[in-house]
Amino acid sequence: MNHDKDAPLRDDIRLLGRLLGDTVRDQQGAAAFELIERIRQNSVRFRRDDDIAARRELEAILDALSREQTIQVVRAFSYFSHLANIAEDQHHIRRSRAHLIAGSAPREGSLAHALQHALEGGATDTAALAEFFDNALVSPVLTAHPTEVQRKSILNCETVIARLLDERDRMQLTPEEAAASQEALKRAVLTLWQTRMLRNAKLSVIDEVNNGLSYFETTFLRELPRLYASLEDRLAAADPALGTPELAAFLQVGSWIGGDRDGNPFVTAEVLERALAMQCAVALGYYLDELHILGSQLSLGIGLVSASDALLALADASPDRSPHRSDEPYRRAISGIYARLAASYRALLGQAPARHAVAEAAPYPSAAALAEDLDTLHRSLAANGSAALTRGRLRHLRRAVRVFGFHLAPLDLRQNSDVHERVVAELLEVARPGTAYADLDEEARCALLLEELATARPLASPHVRYADETVGELAIFRAARQAHLRFGTGAIRNCIISKTDDVSDLLELAVLLKEAGLLRPLENALDVNIVPLFETIGDLENAAGVMERIFSIPAYRDLLASHAHTQEVMLGYSDSNKDGGFLTSGWALYKAEGELVDTFARHGVRLRLFHGRGGSVGRGGGPSYQAILAQPDGAVQGQIRLTEQGEVIGAKYGNPEVGRRNLEVLVAATLETSLRPASASPTPPTFLEAMQALSDAAFAAYRGLVYETEGFERYFWESTVISEIAALNIGSRPASRKKSTAIEDLRAIPWVFSWSQCRVMLPGWYGFGSAVRDFLAARPADGLALLQRMNAEWPFFATLLSNMDMVLSKTDLAIASRYAELVKDATLREAIFGRIRAEHQATVDAVLQITGQTELLDANPLLKRSIRNRFPYLDPLNHVQVELLRRHREAAEAEGIDERIRLGIHISINGIAAGLRNSG
Repeated sequence: MNHDKDAPLRDDIRLLGRLLGDTVRDQQGAAAFELIERIRQNSVRFRRDDDIAARRELEAILDALSREQTIQVVRAFSYFSHLANIAEDQHHIRRSRAHLIAGSAPREGSLAHALQHALEGGATDTAALAEFFDNALVSPVLTAHPTEVQRKSILNCETVIARLLDERDRMQLTPEEAAASQEALKRAVLTLWQTRMLRNAKLSVIDEVNNGLSYFETTFLRELPRLYASLEDRLAAADPALGTPELAAFLQVGSWIGGDRDGNPFVTAEVLERALAMQCAVALGYYLDELHILGSQLSLGIGLVSASDALLALADASPDRSPHRSDEPYRRAISGIYARLAASYRALLGQAPARHAVAEAAPYPSAAALAEDLDTLHRSLAANGSAALTRGRLRHLRRAVRVFGFHLAPLDLRQNSDVHERVVAELLEVARPGTAYADLDEEARCALLLEELATARPLASPHVRYADETVGELAIFRAARQAHLRFGTGAIRNCIISKTDDVSDLLELAVLLKEAGLLRPLENALDVNIVPLFETIGDLENAAGVMERIFSIPAYRDLLASHAHTQEVMLGYSDSNKDGGFLTSGWALYKAEGELVDTFARHGVRLRLFHGRGGSVGRGGGPSYQAILAQPDGAVQGQIRLTEQGEVIGAKYGNPEVGRRNLEVLVAATLETSLRPASASPTPPTFLEAMQALSDAAFAAYRGLVYETEGFERYFWESTVISEIAALNIGSRPASRKKSTAIEDLRAIPWVFSWSQCRVMLPGWYGFGSAVRDFLAARPADGLALLQRMNAEWPFFATLLSNMDMVLSKTDLAIASRYAELVKDATLREAIFGRIRAEHQATVDAVLQITGQTELLDANPLLKRSIRNRFPYLDPLNHVQVELLRRHREAAEAEGIDERIRLGIHISINGIAAGLRNSG
């Protein structure tokens, strides 16, 4: 029997689509519903059958819409994109559960598969594996940026719909329950329809912090402890003699939101302090809620169970004097823990928690002290016949406290090296007039900075009025120092230097850290990691040289001793792509990693790479598992950090089960990559030479179009939604670093996002077709066979092609041609779009030739089906967006901005981003 595994997905999409249609009919009337249904049917017919008549009818309908009709159509198809995402996520959960229930072999990419591979493959034994986790670090880091288009209210509505779908899957419903479930879904879809999709006001940094915290509340606080428990139980099952190990807190979720100042003047010391307080409130609020429930559950009476002396002492120290609980030491102990934690809440946040303690108590001095009291509960239960009671809520709470502490998430600080340079220059000039730091060469700068780092004397004087920029930067570092004292050193662990060019950039930050007491030279103590960020192609080529020089400075090496001789380096995927194109960026990153591995090994320093990946392929996105496995030998070493950005955060972590799966994938890939034996045979020189040749040709093609073609900048601004994105209320950070339209000044994020909206996806593929054409022309006899071998044998190259395959499948030049028509200069339009069309065809041909596929995504049928199902509902949004852009720009030139048209554009941006899923 041919069992259709995707039938439940189609059923869910049909159900949600029908409920949305009913909602539109009820709320907007039958005429609106019939119009939307006509558009849907024509779009499906065109996409399925390549029906040109359907295409023409579709365009005619859409171009003739009134403003009110346009808003209704855009809203309907945008919400359908959101609902389809929910159904897809639920289907992934459904299939994963079915796989586990069937007892099938672990899937590649799962934690079970990684552990099995490590143990059965002989790479390690169970004890060594537990020790591996003691020194490991896996950290996805949430960032906010100008393409995060979701409102938290929309996310809340979608969470309700996802929960209701999940309940229908897991339970056998009676007819009455099924009807109630459908009624609840109908209410949830109606609520979604009646919830404003866009923000009325521009998003502030604190709004972004709130959005980020929602993922901790729904996913991370609950799922991380469960993941740790599952991993520990798997290790215990693999080796019963080991017992159940309690692993170190190697998996942690970090954040940039509220600490990333690069190009964002709204991140101030006050914002940093508020962000940290908000994080603390979420962590402590969660612990208090869990303690409250735990107290209601551990009703163990002393006559029926024993307790350790330490537990009895904890109970006696509790302020809980109720006679009803006098013989319940565990409950009294928990009441005491709750009271102390409530006091910590007041001490740290200046207000009482929502649920008061039974009486006053002394606050905890640290999260470690709270963890020790919870450990006392655990040890007493385990020693007195109640070990089973340690494995539920108490186990998860103990783990949560160890992972999240009082700070919830380590918050990174980031600033541009140019800012650090200006601040240090002013401090030095005031302290030592005539220094002229900015005029010094690199050698003289380093000598002067090292001289300052050798003394505990501060540079800044309280009696001098400094520039606002200097005052603001010093305030940030002082706030970081106070955060360490208030929340613990885990609150801020990393300071990242954007645009790192040389050694002086690292030493300038060191001097500023010394000013705040975060670096204490007399103790050789450094309280945070100094992390250089190499972003452009040139920076990546220079990265190993910079680290070679900094490691040759004894004073810096002494500071690394306080960090277990570990140095973190961040690599920027977005700017290197905007600088050199997809292929050259990937190759430059790969080479930089290999050179860094060699440099670090030579100096005996452990390398931790921080990958600044975006959601889209054009910004280093794509499947995380394959990306980590494709790293060069020695590039992971058990530790990895990577950014999670924009709408990808919602896609990966908005649903708790999907979030758990994505966290497991990161751990599995890190484990497999770190434990695989060093390659016995290094990458063949012919592969490296071929890749360099491809990169050189792709770089020339990409730069030739983007930076060397006259009028390209105008083409980009007129043919995409970049102008409208810059005006959206979707982020606190400006779209450009400067007030200009230059491609060089534009942030990489809106650059990629704009190309994805018009379905060109240019940053994810442009240049590859030209590169392959030139390569095959130079090697007609064996060129194609060599590229096919590279795809079959070299994970790095295979991953590049797989990501390109994905992004090409989301490219639609028929739709893109309508955006090109927005360019007023017909000669410019035809010249540039003609080049884009030709390069696209060459790239598709090259990918198919090398991979041996007949069509794009033949090797990824799941994604292929997803695109086939959802794109007929996405296409109308693009067609409407083009017409809205035309009307908006014509109105702006004539009578002024039409707010209804602009609203429609903004909603369409949201819907297209949701439909593409990894576009920012």
